[in-house]
Order: sequence, then structure tokens, then C-alpha cells
Amino acid sequence: MHNPRLHKSFAFHLLNSPTRLSILGFALLIATGTALLMLPASSVNAPLGFIDALFMSTSASCVTGLSIMDIGTGLSHFGQLVLLSLIQVGGLGILTISTLLLMMMKGRPTLSGQAIIKDTFTYGEGKQTVSSVLKAIFITAFSIEAVGALVLYLRTAPQAGWHQAGYPAVFHAISAFCNAGFSLYADSFAGFREDWVVNGVLSLLIIIGGIGFVVIADVKSRFLSRNRKIARLSLHSRLALTASGILILLGTLAILFMEWDNTLAPLSIPGRVLAALFQSVSARTAGFNTLNMGHMANETLFMLCIFMFIGACPGSCGGGVKTTTVAGLMIQGLSRMRGLSHPRIFKRTLTEASISKATSVVMVSMAVITVAIMALMMSELGGLSHAQTRGRFLELFFEVISAFGTVGLSTGVTGTLSPMGRITIVILMFIGRLGPMVIGLAVSRERISRFHYAEENIMIG
Repeated sequence: MHNPRLHKSFAFHLLNSPTRLSILGFALLIATGTALLMLPASSVNAPLGFIDALFMSTSASCVTGLSIMDIGTGLSHFGQLVLLSLIQVGGLGILTISTLLLMMMKGRPTLSGQAIIKDTFTYGEGKQTVSSVLKAIFITAFSIEAVGALVLYLRTAPQAGWHQAGYPAVFHAISAFCNAGFSLYADSFAGFREDWVVNGVLSLLIIIGGIGFVVIADVKSRFLSRNRKIARLSLHSRLALTASGILILLGTLAILFMEWDNTLAPLSIPGRVLAALFQSVSARTAGFNTLNMGHMANETLFMLCIFMFIGACPGSCGGGVKTTTVAGLMIQGLSRMRGLSHPRIFKRTLTEASISKATSVVMVSMAVITVAIMALMMSELGGLSHAQTRGRFLELFFEVISAFGTVGLSTGVTGTLSPMGRITIVILMFIGRLGPMVIGLAVSRERISRFHYAEENIMIG
């Protein structure tokens, strides 16, 4: 028997949760993109099948960049615009979309939902309203993308033509800022690998899009505000910027060392430095490449897997477990090794809740990746011996980490995946973009414990 009250209660419970609403919003976005990409008008040749359209829509919506086709020649102008729209909407973030929908329905998130929103878009004791945060995000994103597109246009127009350079400039500026990694060029940006302007603009767009809106706002308020009484950045911003800078530097040096006589060999010395720097910036979440990933050394690919797993900063367009998550765990470990009871950095002590949350994110992420790589090996290598599949494990492992971190780099196996393998990657991109912890919060009920059991230590290590 139909119960309207029960139905209304269920709908209210669903729509009043930012996490559940985020999942629903992204699912609807992917479904819409899939339907549009299946249209004959979206393809140059035969229309895309359901699985291929689903894969491309998910990759664009989750700003991953993995592609089973050359979008510059395989998709029509309409299809490319569909892809670009999915990238832009997906890049603005999970909670941005869910909060906007809540505002449109004139609803209010629960206390836990407000905490999640504050954790992602504000810091400290900030009193920003949801509407002001949304306005700042949209203005910041569109302004940065516009400047990036203009510089790319002015740089490429003399060679490509003043009428033809505009569209690629806009497409790649949005793709870079949203950390999507989709390119209209078949070889990504290999043709520009010694162009300092193009590489520099793309790198800046990737970095700004990957450090998070809260860090951008913090930097702006500290250095552009007339109020000089504010002396320093918040702990989150300092930790995010420091971790990002260290990762970019370490990645550049590692790629130079491991690829000097390999993929970097054909380039000039300044070109090698530029290519290593760009690949280090892009590897953590953007997915552009100027070097041939399939020809890289095994140790380089494994290092890039670590970088892709770490990803960008919280509240940004990028994926991964996030820089501050890993930084918090490393600070905790170093503090313990020094005999300190609490983790500290920049004359501040990290809260126990932050460390506990970081541990949970990493553990859940590792579990998801483990299941995914097992599923992909069964779908792609099932029934074959190790001797028949040498080298394939690293390629599939690289693909899984790239999908989970919503990076988009590939050694070239994406287009060869079976239908079941593509479905596995689709699920992984969806989970990686929303975050394992968001998925967990969305499907679980909040429970307030009325009592606690007695504590007891266990042996560790």
C-alpha cells in the first residue's frame, strides 16, 4: 500500500543530506552526459555505444581525463562541447553542486552537512555564508579560466590562426583549471613540450585549480586585502601550499634523474627541466602529458602512482586522498618518532580528529584500490599465467591509481580494456571523485553513542 507520508519522509531524508545529494547529482550528471554522447550528433563516425558513452561521460564529469578515443577527431564539435560542459560542472566540486541544489530547494542542511560544507569551503572560525562561498567559487573559477584562455590564445594564434585558436584555448584552459586532462590533441601537449609559455600557463592553471578554493581565498585575503593586521595564512593553507610545493619539487627531480636518458633524451637541457616540471605538476591530478607515458621506466611509473594516489588539496578540482591527508599522517609519524605526544607543525598542534579522519581516508582508499585492481586483473588477465602477462600488472595498476585519483594518465591500455574492465574503471572514477568517506557517510546513518566501552591497549608493530 502506498504511503505518501513515508515517501515524503524518505525524499526529505535523501535531499537533506549533502553527501547523498552529491552522489545523486553526479549520477544524474553522468547519466545526462551519457545520453548526449550517444546521440549521432556527438560523434564524427558511428554513434558511441552505451558503455563507451558512459565511460567518457564519467571521465569528464569526474574530471579524470581517461579516454578510449581521440576526442579531437572522434567527437564532433557538439560532442566536444558536451564533454567540456561535463568537465566544468564536475570541476566545480561535489559540495558546490549539492549546496546549490539545497539552496534552490530553500532547504537547510543538517548539522553534519553544515560541518562538511565548512570543512571543505571554510577554515578556522570563518563566518562565510553558503551563498557567498558559492559566489566566490564561481567568480574565481571563471576569472582564472578566462585569463588562462586569453594567454593560450595569444600564444597559439600566430601559428594556428587567429580564428582557429580561440576554441582550443578555452577548452584547454577549462580542462587545466578543472584538472581534467582532456586535450583536443592526439598526443596531449607533446607538441608543446619545449614551449615555456604554454607549459607555464597550463601548470599555473593546474596548480591553482588543485590547491583548493579555500586556499585561494585565504591567500587573496592575506596578501590582497587592505587589512594588514592579518599576518599569516591559516594552518590548512600553509600545509597545503607547503606539501604541494615539496611534491612538485621532488617529482621534478625524480623524473629528471630517472628519465634523463630515456624519454627526456631527445630534448635540450632546458627542455628536459621544463618537461620534468610539467609532468610533476600534471601527474598528481591533471593528466596532461608532454612525455610518452608508455615508454617511461618502471620506477618512474611507480613513483607517479604514489603521486596520483596523493592527489591535490581538499576542496579543489583534483582527486586523490589529498595532500593535507598524507602530510598529516607524516607529521604524526615524525612527531611520534621524536617522542612527542601530539603532532605539531608551524607552531600548531594537529587535532586528533584530523589525524583520525586522515587515517580513515587512506585506509578506505587502499581497500577500494585493492578490490579494483583485483577486479581489473580478473577481467583483463583472467585465465592467463604470469609468464604470459609480464609487465601487464604495472600497466593495470597504473590505470587503477589514475582512475581513483581522477588523474587521467595512462600507459596506453585504456582503449584496450574489455567492457567489464571499462565498467570497473567507471565505478572507480565515480568513487574516486566523490571520495570513499563521502560514499560511506552517504550510505550510513548517523548514530550518537550513548555509552563507551572500557579502553584497552593492543600491541602495535
